[in-house]
Amino acid sequence: MLCRSNITQNDEWRLGPAMKDIDLHLISIFDAVMTEGSVTKAAERLAMTQSAVSNAVARMRVVWNDPLFTRSGRGIQPSAKAHALWRELQAPLAQIRTAASPEKFDPATSTRAFRVAVTDYLSSALWPMLRKHIEHEAPGIRILAVPYTSQGTGPQLRNNDIDISIGGLQAMGEDIRLQSLFVEHWVCAMRADHPLARTALTRDDFLDADHLLVSLSGHPVGVADDVLERHGMRRRVAMTLNHFSGVVPLLLASDLISVLPAGVIRTHALRRRIHACDVPLDLPPFACRMAWHTRHERDPAQRWLRGLVIQMCARIWNDRGTA
Repeated sequence: MLCRSNITQNDEWRLGPAMKDIDLHLISIFDAVMTEGSVTKAAERLAMTQSAVSNAVARMRVVWNDPLFTRSGRGIQPSAKAHALWRELQAPLAQIRTAASPEKFDPATSTRAFRVAVTDYLSSALWPMLRKHIEHEAPGIRILAVPYTSQGTGPQLRNNDIDISIGGLQAMGEDIRLQSLFVEHWVCAMRADHPLARTALTRDDFLDADHLLVSLSGHPVGVADDVLERHGMRRRVAMTLNHFSGVVPLLLASDLISVLPAGVIRTHALRRRIHACDVPLDLPPFACRMAWHTRHERDPAQRWLRGLVIQMCARIWNDRGTA
């Protein structure tokens, strides 16, 4: 638990005049409530009674002159001010904890919750293996999937809305770390008895077909469209999805074809009913990477999770033939 004596003059300056004189015990409780999204779970994490945490929240509302939290189902919904305060607190809190008492992490007894921004195609392959490991080695750990877009990852990490992100990520600045997990290739997928599955797919047939595009952002333009535009060509995107889970059922029920990361088909239970071939365009493979904020670089809990993700992605995608 944090105490007043752990704060240096520089830390006080970062916390601001409104927060210098606040009991750091209160700040620690605030951090736990924000992290867990629940007063009950925060109490469990801090080994306190629920009434004690509720009383602390009442004091926070008076000190910061804001409701801070409202009920939302079984949890709580932080206010805009709560989010802003939490962002300000993350860096000094991490420094104080490290300086005062290096955090210990035991996955076997921890009840830590991790928020991971990830696409459904990656989670459908990774989550079963991850869950199996957690049930045996870290039964109290919770893994919470958060909607993913490559554009949203930077803000999510900087705002501490997520712990890590997994996807086709590019450099986002010096405060965001990146770790390559595997290399993914593109394929053109269709049902196995599709007329275009009988022979090698030509560029003309590709352009004449009706296409299904998975767009996590909702924008009806994908990597194939960018390449085609550079060559003065266009395809017809007849339908879009904002998730990967519906791709295979839709391809099986239609004459649509779709340009997809190879793993979407390779890791799917119905992959034998889908024909996947080379895309008749020059689409370079892309690296699937994991991202996290530098403030958590030495966090033992996050290091444990990141190591687990690296290990399991190597097993899953290498076992299925990807690089």
